[in-house]
Amino acid sequence: MAGGFGGDGVLSERAHQYEYRITGYFIFACIVAALGGSLFGYDLGVSGGVTSMDDFLKEFFPKIYRRKQLHLNETDYCKYDNQILTLFTSSLYFAGLISTFGASHVTRNKGRKASILVGAVSFFIGAVLNAAAKNIAMLIIGRIFLGIGIGFGNQAVPLYLSEMAPAKIRGAVNQLFQLTTCLGILIANLINYGTDKIHPWGWRLSLGLATVPATLMFVGGLFLPETPNSLVEQGRLEEARKVLERVRGTTKVDAEYADLVDASNAARAIKHPFRNLLARKNRPQLVIGALGIPAFQQLTGMNSILFYAPVIFQSLGFGSGAALYSSVITSGALVLAAFISMALVDKFGRRAFFLEAGTEMICCLVAVAITLALKFGQGEVLPKGIGIFLVIVICIFVLAYGRSWGPLGWLVPSELFPLETRSAGQSVVVCVNLLFTALIAQCFLASLCHLQYGIFLLFAGLIMIMSSFIFFLLPETKQVPIEEIYLLFQKHWFWKRIVGDGEQVGPNGKPGAQV
Repeated sequence: MAGGFGGDGVLSERAHQYEYRITGYFIFACIVAALGGSLFGYDLGVSGGVTSMDDFLKEFFPKIYRRKQLHLNETDYCKYDNQILTLFTSSLYFAGLISTFGASHVTRNKGRKASILVGAVSFFIGAVLNAAAKNIAMLIIGRIFLGIGIGFGNQAVPLYLSEMAPAKIRGAVNQLFQLTTCLGILIANLINYGTDKIHPWGWRLSLGLATVPATLMFVGGLFLPETPNSLVEQGRLEEARKVLERVRGTTKVDAEYADLVDASNAARAIKHPFRNLLARKNRPQLVIGALGIPAFQQLTGMNSILFYAPVIFQSLGFGSGAALYSSVITSGALVLAAFISMALVDKFGRRAFFLEAGTEMICCLVAVAITLALKFGQGEVLPKGIGIFLVIVICIFVLAYGRSWGPLGWLVPSELFPLETRSAGQSVVVCVNLLFTALIAQCFLASLCHLQYGIFLLFAGLIMIMSSFIFFLLPETKQVPIEEIYLLFQKHWFWKRIVGDGEQVGPNGKPGAQV
């Protein structure tokens, strides 16, 4: 088939010639790589539980422990407003967002596999330091190593999964990252429930068990193949073809291999990938993938719902087990939603999930805000019927997020970038995501205290803006080969005005004849 160099130097529209079948080798590679999500999920789950354990607070934050004992029965909006513990939590995210730029260099020059291994080692070191911590300094240093591990893992794993997957099932394969993240959260919550009964060192066991997924990821990572895209990018062409044939289960990979080589030729001409992100032809990827989606993912209000659930459950009479029950139910709902998304996202598409789930989330947040405005605050305990209603609404919200902004917040950006800016673009994705995660973690409790139920209306308004952003600016990427995504922007009603109409250009940026 005739093709031509597109805006990023990739030969265009050979996707119908791609062939593949699912092989055991492909499944092994994807499962091992996806363990990177379990690192992120386990830390998300375990850190919140540990910081609520009395033994942990007595050793490192005795003032907070005494305050907690004085306010055991308090149920108003300011109950958990304390910046010290939130700083302990958010320090990991700040470390992660800084480390992701180093991860970009490793991912681009040494490969996706190298970043996965570095992330596993760093996370292992951080888990050991936290489990053995004798003072706050050791805790913070451990959190920094954990953050570095997450920075490397979150940078490399979504890229690895998207590049290894055939176009027709890329959505489901990439969402293995979200699935293992949710499973990590669920397992951590269950472990916290058990270790909370082990006095006075149960919290050390919770933190130390983070070494298990890190070890599995490192040992499995030693046997991982590098992605064909990365091997071509490094100039290892013969090896790239062999890996591509093995993961696709066929020797008929000429069309896909040719697209990879053409993309690599364009990529080699780019000496400054971060600067190239600012080029007009990459403007859609920058605005949608690197900035918009990762920021909006954290502005959905999901963190607020996950935090606020224990208070609602406590009002239902669950008492000291409130945090466990709420965490298990919400993280269980996330796991269920991840399976739903994996099964259906390549059939119905990314836009449909974003927009349909966004509508549900807006309705849920408005319902929560109205209910709390009428029935909650100033020490008033929620009636049981109202509490059950809110629990149902929260579960609906979590299910909606878990099949849309949760997994698609990682999937869609990993699809959008051309090879020459892919590692740099993913670094910006991770950086923006972790920056907003840290800011939300640091500011939410104070915002809840001051805005009260109004914070849920604020998040509902933000989701309306986010949904409009998706509706007008994101083209549908389902089943489109990753090296041909750029063609969507050349045909998009808005972006074609910025990137042009697909004038044929070669890797040197000059007009070139069709091939």
